Amino acid sequence: MNLDLSILSVGFFTGLSLIVAIGAQNAFILRQGLLKQNLFIVVTICALSDALLILAGVYGSARIIHIFPAFTDIMRWGGAAFLLVYGIKSAVSAYKGEGQLKAQSDHSSSAVAAALTCLALTWLNPHVYLDTVVLIGAISAEFAPNQSSFAFGAVSASLIFFSALGYGARYLAPLFAKKRAWQILDALIALVMWSIAISLIVGK
Repeated sequence: MNLDLSILSVGFFTGLSLIVAIGAQNAFILRQGLLKQNLFIVVTICALSDALLILAGVYGSARIIHIFPAFTDIMRWGGAAFLLVYGIKSAVSAYKGEGQLKAQSDHSSSAVAAALTCLALTWLNPHVYLDTVVLIGAISAEFAPNQSSFAFGAVSASLIFFSALGYGARYLAPLFAKKRAWQILDALIALVMWSIAISLIVGK
């Protein structure tokens, strides 16, 4: 497989911008990292789940396009609209300082309990499908026939982010205990979301 590094980098940063926002799944990984519990299992489940969903979006979308050509335009405009709204939400969060997350101590949980919780937070969350299957699938269609490079970048972003979040949590905790750090992060997410939305609207 020949990888296009420029497309790979777009896939990487697109995947990273979508996954970095703190949600239920990331909050769980961060807490497990702070507590140093079942990290390998949790990170592996999240990374593999994301990889499957991303590949389904990238290659599933490509097949649908052959059957329904208008699918690309529908996904492009739908994805752009969502990203614009998502960016606004992140910008508001940055302004109000609502993104601050404090990990709370908990009793030790078994590996099975941690795995089941992680699976539920991943596969029962509609937002995960919207980010991976729908949005990444829509954006990857812009890089046909080199979607594999885009997919590889997006999958790599998930693996690196989940690993860094889980295993680096102990180092990030003091920083993200500060409101200002979350505001900066949310502001950057908003800018990335808007830039991707604009690229979808104007085309490559």
